[in-house]
Amino acid sequence: MTFKRLSIAESKILVDEKDATLVDIRDQAAFLSARIAHAIHLDNNTVQDFIQQQDHSKPLIVYCYHGNSSQGAADFFASQGFAEVYSMDGGFEEWRSQYAIVSEQ
Repeated sequence: MTFKRLSIAESKILVDEKDATLVDIRDQAAFLSARIAHAIHLDNNTVQDFIQQQDHSKPLIVYCYHGNSSQGAADFFASQGFAEVYSMDGGFEEWRSQYAIVSEQ
């Protein structure tokens, strides 16, 4: 299994219409500062629990800052048995320029 790359617009459609799970792999401080609504923050300490508890048949979109690191993470999730895995091109920064975000500030 492999992952696919999605544009910001394609990602938004998948979130809105297919209830895709959003995974944020940026650092904790960046996630707490601002994030996409309903995103789940994952790091090395939480990823194994996520893999065990998540529905592997549900679409999974991984994002980082600009869409580079998320490709490696998406590949990893695909190798862990997730059926439909995507890396969001442009990452959080491009999403922020087009859509609403959640901010804790």
